[in-house]
Amino acid sequence: MDTDWLIRDADARDLAGIALLYETSGVDAPGTSDPHTLRAHFARLQSLPGARVLVAAAADGGALLGTLTLFVLPLLAHGGTPGALVEDVAVHPDAQGRGLGRTLMAHALRIAGQAGCYKLALSSNAKRADAHAFYERLGFKRHGYSFVVDVQPPAE
Repeated sequence: MDTDWLIRDADARDLAGIALLYETSGVDAPGTSDPHTLRAHFARLQSLPGARVLVAAAADGGALLGTLTLFVLPLLAHGGTPGALVEDVAVHPDAQGRGLGRTLMAHALRIAGQAGCYKLALSSNAKRADAHAFYERLGFKRHGYSFVVDVQPPAE
């Protein structure tokens, strides 16, 4: 297992690398990341309590190898115990199979545990069978159903 990386919170200098990770891993389509838009969304994300973008960077200070976004959410149910949600998991194809995704998810689980969360949830596109197998190897269980609907901006 390769451990030539470090996990840290992302900063604005990482946005080009994060965009590349999204595009190379299939989270976003190639050529769809606009740096100006990413910067604005990243600034908004950073202002949200409990929101963190984690990156796995090469230990030598080189390229980003993986990323995920973690939300610790205050809840009213479950006695007010918070829950955690992971989104936008991306590992560069050249870094897959080396334990990096496992390390990123373990880091997210540790943060969720320290925040007192009762669960960590994620969703995955139904077509991503390899990702599903990965999450199951990490101990995630299929739970319920995931539903999605496209949201349209209000008509003016």
